[in-house]
Amino acid sequence: MLSKTAIHAVNALVELARLDEQEYAGAAKLAEKIHAPQNYLGKLLQTLAQAGLVHGQKGLGGGFRLARRPEEITLYDVVEPIDHVSRWSGCLMSQGTCSEGDPCPMHREWAVVREKYFKMLHGSTIATIASRREARSRAD
Repeated sequence: MLSKTAIHAVNALVELARLDEQEYAGAAKLAEKIHAPQNYLGKLLQTLAQAGLVHGQKGLGGGFRLARRPEEITLYDVVEPIDHVSRWSGCLMSQGTCSEGDPCPMHREWAVVREKYFKMLHGSTIATIASRREARSRAD
């Protein structure tokens, strides 16, 4: 359910979470690590900077680092500026809105799926994803 762009954003932030607190990583290095096109990732990181998730610094020793601790960055924080999932509050079957009083044919099913998806996005952090990825790497 995540777009490819959102997946690249999550992967980039997981890599940034591995850096020391004041260390920066360049877009080229990050792109190589997460297998993303460099120019594309550079623009994506600028979007994440505008969202307050990363801090960019130009010049020698510059690049990007997390703007907040990885424990404070939820998956929702990363996905929303890219996929605009907050817009998913509308009706699944039409452009309008429906309600409990006037439901579309899929209203109840969509409400359950949407609620679980948002719960997962809000309950998962970059720190959690990074630690699970590291544990998985050690197991391999």
